Amino acid sequence: MIIMTKKYYKRFTSFSLIIISVFLQQCSSTTKISFTPATAATYYSIDDFVTVEKYDTHVHINVDDTTFIKQAKADNFRLLTVNVNPAYYPPIEEQQSIAVRLIKAFPKQIAYATTFSLDNWDSDEWQGKQLAYLKESFDKGAIAVKVWKNVGMELRDKNGKFVMIDNPRFDPLFDYLTKNNIPLIGHLGEPKNAWLPLEQMTIKGNQSYFGKHPEYHMYLHPDYPSYDELMQARDHVLQKHPGLQFIGAHLGSLEWSTEQLAQRLDKFPNMAVDMAARISHLQLQAVTDYEKVRNFFIKYQDRLIYATDLEAGGKIDAPQLEKRIHDSWIRDWQFFVSDAMMHSSAFDAEFKALKLPKSIVDKIYRSNAERWFPGIK
Repeated sequence: MIIMTKKYYKRFTSFSLIIISVFLQQCSSTTKISFTPATAATYYSIDDFVTVEKYDTHVHINVDDTTFIKQAKADNFRLLTVNVNPAYYPPIEEQQSIAVRLIKAFPKQIAYATTFSLDNWDSDEWQGKQLAYLKESFDKGAIAVKVWKNVGMELRDKNGKFVMIDNPRFDPLFDYLTKNNIPLIGHLGEPKNAWLPLEQMTIKGNQSYFGKHPEYHMYLHPDYPSYDELMQARDHVLQKHPGLQFIGAHLGSLEWSTEQLAQRLDKFPNMAVDMAARISHLQLQAVTDYEKVRNFFIKYQDRLIYATDLEAGGKIDAPQLEKRIHDSWIRDWQFFVSDAMMHSSAFDAEFKALKLPKSIVDKIYRSNAERWFPGIK
């Protein structure tokens, strides 16, 4: 222990005060102590759009046409075209043939996800045939599998009962995917708006879609499985197959609530979601709680994958298709990278763009796709 006399203590104190005074003068005259604010290097701008490598992991190219791919190349996108089996699409074998031709012609620009048929569901041969089809698809280059909303909303067994996605007959397929680290893309259920009258739906696009497709407007079908039953069946699959790499298409049909989606992501570490055709639902939530939506992106930045659900097919000509694709992509980019006040054709209110840091934007547009779809590069 050091003991000072009163005399030396006074001298020491005076000397200390002189030293501190000199230091503060130096700080004020030569060095300013402050926190460095975020600079432009932290964020992307609108002009960076073309320079950044990006993926759109949910598109449908069902025609032998290169318009979509050429626009993707111009906008620095790589694509995942997804086979799916609604009645209004070509047969899944034809979709696969188109996809295989495209990936051979543009191997650096496009990958594809296969699907399986639900025909002859009740037959003893169904499981074996569909597993064989999936293996054939992987041999041809498929990197993922898509299951669609007809499971739970259309398919019935021989007794007329709806078949849900947690039916044990799917288990051998999901076990195979788990064992081989092949991701499953699940469009299961619909937006919660589907259980509302058209005039009560929160998104204009939902009003338009369900007005044209009353077969999926669940408000008109109270005898069908409920929204909660469909979500519970999906969750049960993830409980039964905890190693299954699962990507919930369309924000996992939990587009209406970042809180509900966060609960699922917390519960199921092998679950991610794509944002295909549901970004407007996030924008709507940002109208009333901007910080909630932005904080959701920050917290779950490793689990969110950019996607659009854009299609190539039908009667639209090439210039119109190019514009539709580019405009959709650039509008979404603005929402993620700027802090502008924006408007959407999906609803009438104004909302603020999220201005996410570069590191998060890079995950949403590129590295999450490469992580959750191992064969996409």
